[in-house]
Amino acid sequence: MGTIEEALEFARNLFHQEASGHDFHHTYRVYRVAMNIARQEKADEGIVALASILHDVDDYKVFGGPQGSTKNAEGFLTTQKIDPDRIQAILEIIQTLSYKGTDTKACDSLEGKIVQDADRLDAIGAIGIARAFAFGGNKRRVMHDPAILPNLSMNQAEYTANQGTTINHFYEKLLLLKDRMNTESAKKIAADRHRYMEEFLFEFLREWEGDET
Repeated sequence: MGTIEEALEFARNLFHQEASGHDFHHTYRVYRVAMNIARQEKADEGIVALASILHDVDDYKVFGGPQGSTKNAEGFLTTQKIDPDRIQAILEIIQTLSYKGTDTKACDSLEGKIVQDADRLDAIGAIGIARAFAFGGNKRRVMHDPAILPNLSMNQAEYTANQGTTINHFYEKLLLLKDRMNTESAKKIAADRHRYMEEFLFEFLREWEGDET
């Protein structure tokens, strides 16, 4: 079994029975999309592959622990005897790519930008809608409450602590991702997925208010 297959198996085992939308299927989709973009952008496919597969293996939302931890990812890469410089490049991607409200940063490397784009793409469109409600239900969050307005100016600490509604999450993050894509390849995909979310929200709010007649 090669390193990529080992990484996939490692992630599959970690995310066994995960039901918040941050499951192995999410990881595998991010990996597939990232590799497609990497080929188009002529990036280092080895770094993109491992960073995309391992990007959530230390996610505090799933495993707890401090934000920014790379314990699981680093442990796996070390056991695989990956070159230390490549390990550092992969860990920097993992630590940077997450959305952090107004403190969100773009990854520095082309490989990081690609993995960040692939992760963001999986947060929007039809899959993104499904994942948003799966996460909200998993965390026992209110689906929608018109009296609770979106907070569009949260920093990292505020975003992490936020317990807002699932519908507000679209305005606080998901609808903002289209304009945060790094690569031209991702921007093209994001445009269609963004449009689908807008159509969903229009229909959701119309039904919520009973305005169908």
